[in-house]
Amino acid sequence: MNKANSGEHIQLIEREGREHRQGKVEKKSIGDRTIYYVAEVRDTIRVVPNRFGEDLEEVVLEICRETFEGIISKDLGLTIVVIDLLDIGPGRLVPGDGAAFYDVIFTTLNYLPVDREFVIADVVEVTDFGVFLRLGCVDALCHVSQVADDFYSYSSKQGALIGRESGKTISVGDRVRARIIAVTIGKSQIRVGVTMRQAGLGVESWVEEWKKISKKAEKKLAKKTEKATTTMKPAADKKPTTTKKVKEKKTTTDKKPADKKKRTAKKTTTKKTTTAKKPAAKKKTTSSKKKA
Repeated sequence: MNKANSGEHIQLIEREGREHRQGKVEKKSIGDRTIYYVAEVRDTIRVVPNRFGEDLEEVVLEICRETFEGIISKDLGLTIVVIDLLDIGPGRLVPGDGAAFYDVIFTTLNYLPVDREFVIADVVEVTDFGVFLRLGCVDALCHVSQVADDFYSYSSKQGALIGRESGKTISVGDRVRARIIAVTIGKSQIRVGVTMRQAGLGVESWVEEWKKISKKAEKKLAKKTEKATTTMKPAADKKPTTTKKVKEKKTTTDKKPADKKKRTAKKTTTKKTTTAKKPAAKKKTTSSKKKA
């Protein structure tokens, strides 16, 4: 924002403009990403007297672009470009200053990295402590400990990081997939930290290998589930047959005791008859002896 040369009234107008601008910022994302977005900004613009004869819209748009493009703020992030003017209010004059002040509304295209955002970037620099990725307007750092689940060391001959166990390499020009884990916005720059240790992240060749391994694992699980379902069906069919056998056994066991009782009853009756006849025969023989 253009500053006035002097005057308390001008400073008050500038403060009102800043508060007005911070209070009215509408963000609109572009596509599915939230890193780039369009904001509606309100501010107070100062037009110097030597430009009063020019087209007001062109002058105000030029001043907005000179003032806001390339500026970093915590609310808007990095302002890339001023897109268009939406409204220009009536001009105001301040005693002690010959310039005119206008309340304007305009749209800007901004860049603001978001934590946990998924990004695709190119490797632009490789060092012994990490890898730098080009994220549009900002270079993000992926520390060595965040490259992958392996110990990576820097090779000056190859200019790349090499994994100790896997032997995988990452060098300048590789296209990678990463996730933002840290964002710090300063007065002059935006610092971004990313990671590639999660599944499905890293160099594109690593991602393709991971996809193949995951597909094989899914196929194995599908086969196991099919086998489990086929083994469960025959077991379900056998259950009613076992119950029938049990019932038949129960009926046979119920009949056997009744037959045994009948047989024992017959045996007891035969024994009684035999014991009853024997004493009668003895008596007859004794009586015949006495007569003789």
